[in-house]
Amino acid sequence: MAEPLKLVYHEAFLRGFGEKVKSAFGAFQLEQFITDVIDETWDELALKERMRKISETLGRYLPSSYEEAIKVLFAIDETCTGFPYLFLPDFVEVYGQADEHWELSMQALERFTSGSSSEFAIRPFLLRDPERAMRQMAIWAEHPSEHVRRLASEGCRPRLPWGVALSMFKRDPAPILPILEKLQADTSLYVRKSVANNLNDIAKDHPVIVIETARRWQGKHPDTDWIIRHACRTLIRRADPEIMRIFGYAEDASSLTTSASIAVEPASLMIGERCELQYALRVREGEEVRVRIEYGIYFVKAKGQTSRKLFLLTDKTVPGGTVLNGRRSHNWADLTTRRHYPGEHRIVLVVNGVEVADATVELRE
Repeated sequence: MAEPLKLVYHEAFLRGFGEKVKSAFGAFQLEQFITDVIDETWDELALKERMRKISETLGRYLPSSYEEAIKVLFAIDETCTGFPYLFLPDFVEVYGQADEHWELSMQALERFTSGSSSEFAIRPFLLRDPERAMRQMAIWAEHPSEHVRRLASEGCRPRLPWGVALSMFKRDPAPILPILEKLQADTSLYVRKSVANNLNDIAKDHPVIVIETARRWQGKHPDTDWIIRHACRTLIRRADPEIMRIFGYAEDASSLTTSASIAVEPASLMIGERCELQYALRVREGEEVRVRIEYGIYFVKAKGQTSRKLFLLTDKTVPGGTVLNGRRSHNWADLTTRRHYPGEHRIVLVVNGVEVADATVELRE
């Protein structure tokens, strides 16, 4: 099992970072900084809590002036690269939100994002003054660095994982759209992935906006086509009729197959074990069609209700009359994002959004 991500923060890492700080700020109390960070609460802290503990403690041992503290961090930030240094943007979030620090904080977030990412730290600024912050994002969208351009998109995602939700953009994503328009054919895949993820966030609350965007952007450039395809993944999983037409899936999904089956072996197993799924289907005769084949599991929840989750098997264009079959192993081990409960789980074969066959498996504790 992989080690918890929070373990990237340990005494040796803090000492290495502290020595960098001390090289730029001789009064830095390195040993006391480490002692205060790794106190009696340290072992119980989660990843983001450890990150915040470091940034808050750092502020107590840097110069009391925010301007002077940032100057120290600017002297060393080029040597502070990688995921663990997310606490540098977090330092800006903690200590740099006063109005008189706005410009310096934007400069710091722009600078620090290349070494780690400022996508989380920009969000409190967006919540406090969205118009001013989005003007900054529009500037960043034209920055020569792909890291800064990505920040322009990733920072304003309405539903950024691990980040505070931007409820005002969930209600009305209009301020985001000009940013995404600037980045729709960005040369960097790193940026294009962010644009697609931002649109996918928007699709969960405003599918019509994303459908209209997909229609406008389609065919402009292969990179843009990749963005809209990735951006519409939630709508494709929902088998939204308009999106299915845009991407060329067979429209009459209910009569797309002439036969279909799915089987599970074993039919009864313990939580934590694996089962084998075997599926087969025949596509109707006639012209070639694009088919998206998934299997769905109606997971039993704690109170007995069920919720379906889809897993992709294949997505391709095939001639009419094609027989498609295959096997897939499914792991019933608990995850951080999914806990399993005992009971009968219904498993379905889904073709272009339509359930065409089913089976059941009994899950036991």
